[in-house]
Amino acid sequence: MERSRIAVAGASGLIGGALVRSLAADGHEVVRLVRRAARSADEVCWDPAGRYVDTAGLAGCDVVVNLAGAGVGDRRWTPEYKRLVRDSRVLGTAALAEAVAALPRPPRAFLNGSAIGFYGETGDRAVDEDAPPGDGFLPSLCVEWEQAAAPAREAGVRTVFLRTGLVVARGGGAWGRLFPLFRAGLGGRLGDGRQYWSYIALHDEVAAIRHLIDRDTLSGPFNLTAPEPLTNREITEAMGRVLRRPAVFAVPAPVLRAVLGEMAGDVLGSQRVVPRRLLESGFRFAFPGIDEAIRAAA
Repeated sequence: MERSRIAVAGASGLIGGALVRSLAADGHEVVRLVRRAARSADEVCWDPAGRYVDTAGLAGCDVVVNLAGAGVGDRRWTPEYKRLVRDSRVLGTAALAEAVAALPRPPRAFLNGSAIGFYGETGDRAVDEDAPPGDGFLPSLCVEWEQAAAPAREAGVRTVFLRTGLVVARGGGAWGRLFPLFRAGLGGRLGDGRQYWSYIALHDEVAAIRHLIDRDTLSGPFNLTAPEPLTNREITEAMGRVLRRPAVFAVPAPVLRAVLGEMAGDVLGSQRVVPRRLLESGFRFAFPGIDEAIRAAA
C-alpha cells in the first residue's frame, strides 16, 4: 500500500495500539483521536459521548479506523456499565460516521469495530458472516454499533465491520488475564469446557485489518477469527502444554455466575465463528493454530 494518512480511534487500546505501531513502522502517517485538546499535528480531538469530532483534523485522511469502546469484560455488567459500553461504541461510531460523511473529500474507507458477539450463542454450529444476529445484550449492542455507521456508508464511503473474536495477546483483553493464571499453575477450564471459543492471534488481527484497508473492493462484515475455533477445554489444554504448566483447575458454572453475573452467560456460551469472507478475500493467517498463537503471544 502507498503511504497513506490513516486516522485511528481507540489507538491506546490493545488492538489499536498494535495497529498504530504496525502502520507507523511501514511509513504511514497515523492520526490518533484523543479525548482532550489535540497537542500535536498527529492528534484529533473528539468526544464520543457528545458526538463531537474536530473534522478539520480528519481532512486529508485516506482511511478512518474506529476501534474505540469501553472494555466489555472490564467490570461486572451493572445497568450503568452496560450503558457505558453501549454508548462508548454506538455514540462514538455515529460521531465518526457523521464526521466522515461531512468531509468535502471523504476517506476512501471507514473500518469500524464490531465483535463476534453479534451472533450470540451458536452451540456446536459453525456460523459465518451470513448468519443473523443472536439474542441478548451483546448481539443487540453489535447490531446498534454497526447500524451507527450508516452515515458513512450512505455517503458512499466503503465501510467494513471488524467482527473480532477473542484476541490472543499477553498485554491486554481477556487473554491478558489468562496468561498470569496459567503461568502460576492456576489455569483451567471454565464450566464444562465444551463451549467454543473463536480466537485470533494479535498479529493476525492487525494483519487482517491492514488487509481490509488495502483492498478497495471489500466492504461489509468480516469475521476476524482463526479458521478453526476450539472448545474451552481444548484451549485450556493448549495453554498448559505451551506454557508447560498444569491446567487442572476448573471454575464451575455456578461460581462464574455468582462472580460475573450476567456476563457469565457469554463466558460460558459457545460461539463457533469462522472467517469465511476473510479467507475468500485471499487473507492468509500467520498463526492459525492455537499453540502457535499462544507461543506468539507468550
